[in-house]
Amino acid sequence: MLAVLQRVSEARVVVDGETIGEIGPGLLALVCAERGDTPVEADKLLARILKLRIFADEAGRMNCSLQDVAGGLLVVSQFTLAADTGGGNRPSFSKAANPGTGEALYEHFVASARAAHPVVQTGRFAADMKVQLINDGPVTIPLRIAPAS
Repeated sequence: MLAVLQRVSEARVVVDGETIGEIGPGLLALVCAERGDTPVEADKLLARILKLRIFADEAGRMNCSLQDVAGGLLVVSQFTLAADTGGGNRPSFSKAANPGTGEALYEHFVASARAAHPVVQTGRFAADMKVQLINDGPVTIPLRIAPAS
């Protein structure tokens, strides 16, 4: 599974003019399931996200995790993270999981996040979403958890 994390001061997801998910300080996680991914990869990705030390401690060093600072987590599905741009000007998304599998893994990821962290908001799978954020830092981190071979 893939994710791009953005440390934010605030973030929200709007669908059809309605805010459906919103957080204050925390992480915006753009998440993508790839072919071959299972709930095992989703769980590993979530564990990394929750424990990744990218928030400032008292000395101003990136030494605290999302859980340490009790920040919000806004999870947004984004299959375009699986884009392959090596074959020309039009990206291929053939590495992304099919929509049924992608949605199941996204829902698993969200349910696990809600069980492990107190503030979890989401976008809507396969919706045309407008994501608004104030990137804090800026800090943007890509993550990939590959399926076991």
